[in-house]
Amino acid sequence: MEEKPKSPRTAPKVVDVARIAGVSTATVSRVLNDPDKVSQTTRDAVLAAVKETGYRVNRAARNLRTNSSRAILALVPNLSNPFFSNILSGLERELNAQDYSLLVTDSGDAPLTSDQMDRLISAGQADGLIVLDGSISQADFARVQANNPSCPVVFACEWVEDVKCPSVRADNLGGVQKLVDHLWENGHRRFGHVMGPASNVLAQVRRDAFQSRVQELGGDMREEWTIPGDFSIDAGRAAAERVGAMTEAPTAWICASDQIAFGLIAGLTRAGINVPNDVSVAGFDNIEMTEVFNPPLTTIHQSRNQMGHSAARAILELIRGQKNDAEIYILPVHLVDRDSTGPAPR
Repeated sequence: MEEKPKSPRTAPKVVDVARIAGVSTATVSRVLNDPDKVSQTTRDAVLAAVKETGYRVNRAARNLRTNSSRAILALVPNLSNPFFSNILSGLERELNAQDYSLLVTDSGDAPLTSDQMDRLISAGQADGLIVLDGSISQADFARVQANNPSCPVVFACEWVEDVKCPSVRADNLGGVQKLVDHLWENGHRRFGHVMGPASNVLAQVRRDAFQSRVQELGGDMREEWTIPGDFSIDAGRAAAERVGAMTEAPTAWICASDQIAFGLIAGLTRAGINVPNDVSVAGFDNIEMTEVFNPPLTTIHQSRNQMGHSAARAILELIRGQKNDAEIYILPVHLVDRDSTGPAPR
């Protein structure tokens, strides 16, 4: 006898999830679309039922119905810079947990104009904007906010002065002070600094913190000992050439980033200047290579993963109308003392 073909299994529906979880279909919808408005017990029951049934949200239909993309756009000034990887990882984890996607665009080739940002936002591909690029002008940002008043914006790591948006940043001031104090305690009295880009807000804050703290302690700090740079290894190498030509030089250099410090140490070593016996060098950020570099780099650790988590939470709270639109969150930092710094040479 010929067997009848089995009827295809119908896809699970939201009513199946509601029946197993013992809640209404409206509650299932709230858990899947706005989980913060539902108790943890209810969320757990619904998510367990989703897993049991294999229910899948029809994202396209939901987004069309709610006029929402369930995606957040991040503007990153240089995707090739390893510094940003952990921030993006923290962003993605937190957003994925809330059923949002992360879109990333590299804004580093040239500063974004207001027209370019308008196109990114008005395309309807994102419900919010997380900005890691502080090079955007205040005027451009003001135009973008005026043209897109309903699009929430959060700054992470970098920021634009006088723009009223939530901002998540490291304690840059405190971090540089910790580096200067650490070197001072090791007997250093002559200090140099290799900067990031002059127009960059992080470079400005770190330079000002360096100059202020050295002056407070009474250390020696000269104009020619503050060298311009751009957060890159090449900037550190170029600085090393200038240091090698100095008739009198600092015994300690604080760099605005770890990558600058890598280039500075490499250039000094090539010139026959030993780090840390002849001169101490410190960085800022504690990126992945600092521990295995030769010598391992003394630096300031900032929790970039936590920065990503915090920025994601801030943008979602803005979307839900739960957050002040001008709060500043300063994340703590700490000194990591390694072999690139030591006692001042006699």
